[in-house]
Amino acid sequence: MARVEARLAALGLVLPQPIQPPPGVVLPFAFVRITGTRAYVSGHGPLLPDGSLAQPLGKLGRELTVEQGCAAARLTTLAMLGSLQRALGDLDRITAWNRVFGMVNCAPGFTQCPTVINGCSDLLAQVFDADVARHARSAVGMAELPFDIPVEIEAEVEIRV
Repeated sequence: MARVEARLAALGLVLPQPIQPPPGVVLPFAFVRITGTRAYVSGHGPLLPDGSLAQPLGKLGRELTVEQGCAAARLTTLAMLGSLQRALGDLDRITAWNRVFGMVNCAPGFTQCPTVINGCSDLLAQVFDADVARHARSAVGMAELPFDIPVEIEAEVEIRV
């Protein structure tokens, strides 16, 4: 078993199936675009193992707590890893997480977006070697996100060809 997959299994984590968008929604883009030694990961949201949207939905600071937001960021990271695994065939091909851009669906006045996106950063640190997991990052609040998901994250990773 590959090293990253072994770490996921040891943590009891499962990579979800591809997203099952709501009825009538078409997603006409690649979830991972590989160009040379880079993979660009489109914005992902929190998914259940079957690919359906994870609950709860809503805004941080109104319907959801910071802890629920962190959990959503972890599920979103697993969704990104699932897409990368399908695109790359082996998560051990990832040599660096260059950039993570986290968006938080939040109520006015909510200022803990970085804490919410720590759910992603912390999971990457658990799953990948320190040099691979270290990344530049932004965490910003948004007035709305698709399907009322609490977190959306996109990334850029360096890969072994």
